[in-house]
Amino acid sequence: MLCHGLLSCTLLLLTFVFFTSSASVPLSHGASVPFPTFSALPPAVAGRADEAKYEMEFSWGTRRPVVEAPIGEPVDNSPVLVLAPKRTYRKDPLNDFKRYTGGWNISDRHYWASVGFTAAPLFAIAAVWFLVFGLCLLFGCLCHFCCKRQRYGYSQTAYALSLVFLILFSICAMIGCVVLYTAQERFHKSTTETLEYVVNQADTTVDKLRAVSDFIASAKLVGVDEVFLPSNVQTDIDQIGTRINSSASVLADKTVDNSEDIKDLLDSVRVALITTAAIMLLLTFLGFLFSIFGMQFLVYILVIVGWILVAGTFILCGTFLLLHNVAGDTCVAMDHWVHNPTAHTALDDILPCVDQATTQDTLIKSKEITSQLVEVVNQVITNVSNLNFSPNFKPMYINQSGPLVPILCNPFYADLTIRPCSAGEVDLTNATQVWSSYVCQVSPSGICATTGRLTPAFYSQMSAAINVSYGLNNYAPFLIELGDCTFARETFSDIYKDHCPSLRRYSRWIYIGLVMVSTAVMLSLIFWVIYGRERRHRVYSKQLVSESAQGSEREKSS
Repeated sequence: MLCHGLLSCTLLLLTFVFFTSSASVPLSHGASVPFPTFSALPPAVAGRADEAKYEMEFSWGTRRPVVEAPIGEPVDNSPVLVLAPKRTYRKDPLNDFKRYTGGWNISDRHYWASVGFTAAPLFAIAAVWFLVFGLCLLFGCLCHFCCKRQRYGYSQTAYALSLVFLILFSICAMIGCVVLYTAQERFHKSTTETLEYVVNQADTTVDKLRAVSDFIASAKLVGVDEVFLPSNVQTDIDQIGTRINSSASVLADKTVDNSEDIKDLLDSVRVALITTAAIMLLLTFLGFLFSIFGMQFLVYILVIVGWILVAGTFILCGTFLLLHNVAGDTCVAMDHWVHNPTAHTALDDILPCVDQATTQDTLIKSKEITSQLVEVVNQVITNVSNLNFSPNFKPMYINQSGPLVPILCNPFYADLTIRPCSAGEVDLTNATQVWSSYVCQVSPSGICATTGRLTPAFYSQMSAAINVSYGLNNYAPFLIELGDCTFARETFSDIYKDHCPSLRRYSRWIYIGLVMVSTAVMLSLIFWVIYGRERRHRVYSKQLVSESAQGSEREKSS
C-alpha cells in the first residue's frame, strides 16, 4: 500500500511541477510571461519611436557582401543595418549568456543560439518528464515485483474523480490533435503561398534582367544600310552583358537554393506535425479504451510508449516555438528593412539585391546604346533617304522621291539627361508607324518603283533599331528600381502586410495545439495509471464484499 501511495503522490507532484514550470516559459525575449501570452509575436506598432531610438544605438555594423558585381568589382564597404535589434535582444548561450546584439541574421549561429534559448524551458520540461516519469515507472515496477501485496481499501470518490479527469484529458488531447492538424494545414498553405510569392518576384526580376541583356546583345547586330554601332560600344556591350547575366544567375541560383531549403523545412515540419497529431490521437483513443475495459497489460505498454512520445512532443513543441520566434523576427526585420531599403542587411540571404554598380552601369550603357542607335538611324535618313542622288551613285541611289522622312527623336542629350523631342521629329513609340508611309515598292534590282524614300529593307533595318532602342528605354525604370532595391522593398512590404498576419496567426495555433496535445496526453498517461489503480481497488473491494457475503450465508446455513 505504501508503494502505491507513493507512486500516486509522485505522479501528482510531477503534474504540479509541469504547470509551475510551464507558467514561466519565455516565448521570445527570455522574459517570464503568463502561459497563455504569446509574446513571440511581433510587437505592436505602439512604442515604435522608443524602439527606433533603441535600435539606433547599435543597429549599424560592418558590411557583409551580398550579390556582388562580377568580374572583379570593388566590394562596397558601406555599413550593414542590424535588423530588429530590440526584438532579438536575447541571451546567447554561446557567448556566456550575454545579450545577443547582432539582430536578425539566419546566417549567424549566435542568432540561432539566442532564439533557440527561448525554447529551452520546453526542452527542460521534456527532460524532466522523461527522467521523473521514467523513475516513477521503474519505482512502480520494483514495487510490483518486490513488494508483498497488501490489502487496501476502496474510495468511490477517488475512483469517480480519476475517471472524470481521464475523460476530460482524453477529450482535451483529441481537441488538441484536431487543432494541431487544422493549424498545420493552414500554416503550410500560408507559408507555401509566401514562398511562391518571393520566388515569383525573384523570377520576374531575373527574366527582366535577361531581357535587358538580350536587348543589349541584339544591338550589336542592328545595322542600317551597313552602318553599325562603333566598335568600342560593341565591346562595352559584351562586358555589360556578361555582368548582367552573371548577376541574374547569382540571383536565380540563390533564390532557388533558398526556396528549396525553405520548402524542405516546411515539408519536414508538416510531416512531423501530421504524424504527431495522428499518433497522439491514436494513443489517446487506445489508452482511454484500454483503461475503461481494464486491459492493464496493454495500458502499461501504452504508458511506456506514451512516456517516450510525450517527451518527443515537448521537444517538437520547443522546436516549433523556435521556428515561431524566427518567423516573427523575420516579419519585424522585413518591416525594419523597408524603412531602410538602401542598407545592406542579412535579408540578402532571402532575396538579395542586385549589385547597384552593375545596374547603374547597365542603365548608363542602355542610354548610350539607345542614343547611338538613334544616331545611326538618323545618319542614314539624313545622308541617304532624304537626298536625291543621281543614278550614277549606285550605293546611295534608290530612286528617292516624295516628302522627306522625319528624323528620329533622340531621348537623351550628350550627357544622357532627358531630352524633349523637337518639332518634326518622331518618337520611338510611333516611329515605325510614321515611316511606313514613306516605304516604296521596289523593282527586282532594289530600286524604288513607286514614290517613297525607304526601301522595305531599309524600313526593316530601321524598325529593328527602333525595337531595340524602345526596349532599352522601356526597361530604364526597372533598372532604376533594381538599383535602389525597390523590387525587394515592395516584396518585403507585401509580405509584411499580406502574409505575416496569417503566418503569425497559424503558427500560434500550432503552438497552442502542441501545448494542448503534450499536456493532455501527459496528464492522460498519469490518470491511466491512477484510474487503473483505483479500478483494481474497486474490483478487489467488490470481491471482498462478495466473499464476506458468501461467508455470512454459509455461517447462517450451518
